[in-house]
Amino acid sequence: MKALVARSYGPLEQLEIAELPTPAPGPGQVLVRLEAAALNAVDKVLVTGAMRDALPVTHPFVPGVDISGTVEAVGAGVTRFVPGDPVIAWNSVASGALAEYALIDDAPSAARRPVDLTPAQGAALPTGALTASALLELADAPRGSGVLVVGATGGVGSYTVQLARQAGLTVLATGRSDDATYLRGLGADHVLDYRAVDIAEETHRLLPGGADVVFDLANAGPALAATAAAARPGGLLVSPLGGPPSFDRDVTALYGGTRAVDGRLAALAAQAAKGELRIPIDSDYPFAQARQALVDFGARHVRGKITVTF
Repeated sequence: MKALVARSYGPLEQLEIAELPTPAPGPGQVLVRLEAAALNAVDKVLVTGAMRDALPVTHPFVPGVDISGTVEAVGAGVTRFVPGDPVIAWNSVASGALAEYALIDDAPSAARRPVDLTPAQGAALPTGALTASALLELADAPRGSGVLVVGATGGVGSYTVQLARQAGLTVLATGRSDDATYLRGLGADHVLDYRAVDIAEETHRLLPGGADVVFDLANAGPALAATAAAARPGGLLVSPLGGPPSFDRDVTALYGGTRAVDGRLAALAAQAAKGELRIPIDSDYPFAQARQALVDFGARHVRGKITVTF
């Protein structure tokens, strides 16, 4: 099979389309013939080895954690899927989506793709929507709460804005001035131009006292302290990227990541199929340009997801 391959840790430019053996499904595994994949920041991390101690991979390595395709074969014990089923999946660090075939687990991280979703839409859903859902669950903000979403135009942020609005929250979203229409279309009540205003000050102006919850999807480590300033005393800072255990003010830090619980991916896909959840796709590349898609993903401003189709 053809696959986008990294032979060792290194820059994205080292990636090449090469021939690899087509994998065979073991017990509890499903072999998927790819129709589309979507890109995520973790793909770059895994290729370059920027976090190799915490997230090591085996080479040759095929990046891509968001999978959309058709079941080709199933391993022993698989009962939810049969050959011919359209499926979507979040493949975690195992990756493998940027290839003609990939293995996924018969687990809550996989679901049937509704007929009303295109392969690219199916690929653009799992990581972004599952992460956003998990972060909102972690925050557990009651209806009527005011929240700030930093990094709102990205793959996770675009879903966080939508799901927060569905939960009855007042949503402030950061973006550029030309992102305002896009973000309001996702459900943001206010759009904060991070290039023109002080985000913390503007948040306190719009939400007197500060945000009940700040979802920071863009910053990590010490940089989160500046974002935490937008939260009210006693508020929360929620991030999937990690940072300090506490801040020098009364704001609680909560860190979490992508989580697939029973039925969640299927429910999110059903919402999207009914038009209740928008799947934002910034751009789509053919598989022959998969390396360029990854290079571009890290180099320019993206609204929603970048997908690769086969």
